[in-house]
Amino acid sequence: MNQISITCHGHENILSTHKSTLEFTTDSFLTSTGDCIIGVKSSLNLRNLPDEFKDKIRSENSRIRIILQIGEKKEEINGFGHSSLQLSDSRAIIVRKSSFVCPKTLAINADKAACDISTDIINLLKNPKTELKVSISVEV
Repeated sequence: MNQISITCHGHENILSTHKSTLEFTTDSFLTSTGDCIIGVKSSLNLRNLPDEFKDKIRSENSRIRIILQIGEKKEEINGFGHSSLQLSDSRAIIVRKSSFVCPKTLAINADKAACDISTDIINLLKNPKTELKVSISVEV
């Protein structure tokens, strides 16, 4: 298994202004302090990722590619896995520009954070009816 897909939804409080992280959450609500969250009601969390997929993410030198898609609009984010990733949180999936690791971290040293996502996509995500397809692939 080299790829999984997640479905998230928009929310009127999506700001996408955080400079070092972006997040998808299984929560259905979002306050204005969640400036890194770009998708709510995630269909998957880190805890329930398949073990085979987690093993690939934890491989040294693994590259993680995340594709965000709403209709014809796409955005690509590239980051890295690490052997210290716990991949155990039941609510959040976080992509980080830094090398910080916690149970919520999916990828580190990413090339984009919430503030780097295109305005077109973020404007669509401000509508709770918008569905965001998130494809995550790992190359070892």
